[in-house]
Amino acid sequence: MTNFNTFKATLAIAIPLILGNLTQVAYGLIDTAMIGTLGYKQLAAASLVVNVLAIPLVIGIGLTMAITPLVAIANGQNNPHKASHVLYNGWTLSLVCGVVLALVVHAISFYLPYMGQDPEVAALSKNYLIIMGYSLIPMMVFGASKNFADGLQYTQTAMVLSMASLPLNAFLCWVFIYGHLGSPTFGVFGAGMATFISRVLLAIAMAIVVLKHKTFHPFISLRKQAWQLNKATFREMLGIGIPSSLQYCMEAGAFSISGIMVGWLGAVPQAAHQIALNCASTTFMASLGFSMAGSIRVSDAFGKGDGKSLALIGKSTAISGLLYGFLAALLMVAFGSYLPYAFTKDAEVVRVASILLVYAAIFQISDATQAIGVGLCRGVKDVVMPTIYVAIAYWGIGIPVGYLLAFHYQMGVSGIWIGFVTGLTFSAVLLNFRFFKNLHKIVARL
Repeated sequence: MTNFNTFKATLAIAIPLILGNLTQVAYGLIDTAMIGTLGYKQLAAASLVVNVLAIPLVIGIGLTMAITPLVAIANGQNNPHKASHVLYNGWTLSLVCGVVLALVVHAISFYLPYMGQDPEVAALSKNYLIIMGYSLIPMMVFGASKNFADGLQYTQTAMVLSMASLPLNAFLCWVFIYGHLGSPTFGVFGAGMATFISRVLLAIAMAIVVLKHKTFHPFISLRKQAWQLNKATFREMLGIGIPSSLQYCMEAGAFSISGIMVGWLGAVPQAAHQIALNCASTTFMASLGFSMAGSIRVSDAFGKGDGKSLALIGKSTAISGLLYGFLAALLMVAFGSYLPYAFTKDAEVVRVASILLVYAAIFQISDATQAIGVGLCRGVKDVVMPTIYVAIAYWGIGIPVGYLLAFHYQMGVSGIWIGFVTGLTFSAVLLNFRFFKNLHKIVARL
């Protein structure tokens, strides 16, 4: 298989993943836009809930992601029994962890009045936070089903269902937030109701597809033999899932801390920072899709013991990520003067945001390549050292460098973004170096 054919095969898996990721971004945009019409305090309440949920959310996502490489490896080994076994244990683990996370979020809701927030904002946030916390349960169950299908390289299923749920979520927001079609006017809480219902229906629909569609029949037909809870399988999933969750937590936490530091600089830098971060987060969805697709294909080759394909997939995915990073950087530079106007008309915010988008452009290259590096390492079940690299990159380099440049050398918000770029570049180099260094050992063993 040539490099181009390998790239096409990875791209075919990546495109549905990218569209699914963008759908999740759209969920947040719709909720924010509708809540924003209610008033600035309701919007502040939504922002508070998003920040509080950030860590539980990424923990849930990280835990369910362990299912994908394990299923892909089992599929590569032509072992449907193991893949089916991982699905059942994955469903169980996701349900249990989802309940635990929901209860933790519920407990946190009682402390909102003591977080230094506006009393009205804290009051508006409480019930919204609670229902969004419980929506993590169906989200994780959906994630388990989705990642099972992804591991078998059927990535279109979850994409179609996710995209179909988007207008449903928007419709339910319209009904519950504003009180249409005979519904009471729930305001902010209505957005939480809409998300909860959408996630429940999405989880049920995905589970039905996995259980009933002929594509998955070879795996589901083995349920009598394979569907047994197993401590070793739980340990295997947690061995990948916990480091993956920690990676996401450290990233989310670093961006949260950086956002707080930007707030020390004033409202204008904070607004400009949010604009640049929104743009970078959107383009990152494609990088994440490539990362997930590369991880799936590497796991499959790893399971098959096909060292040649594993090396080819790894190299083509890394090159693809680098090229995408450069393309995203060029587009951000080209349109950096115009993008801020989609968020604000304030001349000073636009000026600062345009500067930050130059750093965000450089950020694209490092962000894309480090995401690919994480995915490739996860594909061969290498997660511990990559987690340490990510910790050093964000917390040992990115945040300290950003703080020093911003406040000691008086570079302001630009200094914080230079810290981002420095940390991510360090992570990208180390992660990709580790994968390709270990690749020779892995290929030799296969």
